[in-house]
Amino acid sequence: MTSSSLTQETVLDALREIEDPEVGTGIVDLGLVYGLDIHENGVVKIKMTTTTRFCPASGFIVGAVRNRVEQINGVTEVVVDLVYDPPWSPEMAALFSLEPL
Repeated sequence: MTSSSLTQETVLDALREIEDPEVGTGIVDLGLVYGLDIHENGVVKIKMTTTTRFCPASGFIVGAVRNRVEQINGVTEVVVDLVYDPPWSPEMAALFSLEPL
């Protein structure tokens, strides 16, 4: 059974704290998080991308995602699936985060 504090909104709130260091905007606002699944055993699977396939900050971003989500009560494991289909585009970003781009 998942902890009552372990919800999609809780995970998304945690992910909103993480910025793409090259763009200076949060990964959720940029539209880099494609989806997430929370399993009853506390495993959180996150499907995400980076702004480019060869993003030099991809290792940093994936590590930050793992570290931050692991801090949420009830999380037993974090699996990050970095994908590039569909490729990211600026249109995927939330409207209010487009200004820095």
